Amino acid sequence: MASTTILLREDIDELGGRGEIVKVRAGYARNYLLPKGLASLATKGNVKQIEHERSALLKKAAVEKATAEAQKEQMGVIELNFERQAGEQGTLFGSVTSMDIAEALREKGYEVDRRKVVLRQPIKETGDYTVKVRLHREVLLDVPVHVTAVGGEEAAEEPKAEKKTRRSAKKKDADEAESAEANATAAPAEEAAAE
Repeated sequence: MASTTILLREDIDELGGRGEIVKVRAGYARNYLLPKGLASLATKGNVKQIEHERSALLKKAAVEKATAEAQKEQMGVIELNFERQAGEQGTLFGSVTSMDIAEALREKGYEVDRRKVVLRQPIKETGDYTVKVRLHREVLLDVPVHVTAVGGEEAAEEPKAEKKTRRSAKKKDADEAESAEANATAAPAEEAAAE
């Protein structure tokens, strides 16, 4: 397998951070990293330039990390609330996605790219969640997210209790029907035995 040594210009998950020199498969570098400007070739002819660039990128990353730390301190008190249409058991009609969370942060005055919101699956039920926002490769912010049904959380809770009541009523009706059926079959058997 052919490999190529490259300098990363951006942070790439599971590969490395900005300014690192890594070896990757030649096709990955040629077809994806180089055309998108995410990396540059690390050949013998430009090693000095890359080292100079690398030190500049590391300085830039240090400044960005300090900025991210300050932003984390500033955003530490944020809580996001979402009201969505929900079914009887708190299941949402739709979901809360990373794009919704990024938009809510934007409304509060913080520019966060939706790709920085770490959300493996969209939120599909009412409740309280903690969502991570990646401000920098090494700086994560935990944001509390509260998802309620339209009309408040109580509206979502009442139908759950109501449904249990219906089930117990249905079960009670079924039990009564079974006992009546058993009595009906037992009565002809008793009459036949009496004759």
